[in-house]
Amino acid sequence: MTDSDLIAPGWTSNRIRVNTITLHVVEAGPADGRPVILLHGFPEFWWAWRKQIQPLADAGFRVIVPDMRGYNLSDAPLGISAYQIDLLARDVVDLATALGVERFDLVGHDWGGVVAWWVAARHAERLNRMVILD
Repeated sequence: MTDSDLIAPGWTSNRIRVNTITLHVVEAGPADGRPVILLHGFPEFWWAWRKQIQPLADAGFRVIVPDMRGYNLSDAPLGISAYQIDLLARDVVDLATALGVERFDLVGHDWGGVVAWWVAARHAERLNRMVILD
């Protein structure tokens, strides 16, 4: 089974250049919907959100679900220094910028929750809301 086999009708799968790397991103919902970024936990990837993507899209959200750096189809740079929390948070903010999104809701689970907290601490002006799940 390939990643494209996991993509439901109406969802898109793209690779987007951010912060010197390329992230794999699954999107669903209306392009003009309220943007929500979902961050997966360890050792998961975007598929961890498969049951939430369509209900959020159906509710009118623009759902953006990246594979964080080092996971699944996103780039996995070498070296521990490539995974500093500041870089992971910057990936999220730069992804939003690359997608033309100024402010967004952010949902994080497990390790994605840690990254979401860091985004909120360092880039609060970009967030509308934040939800942490564990």
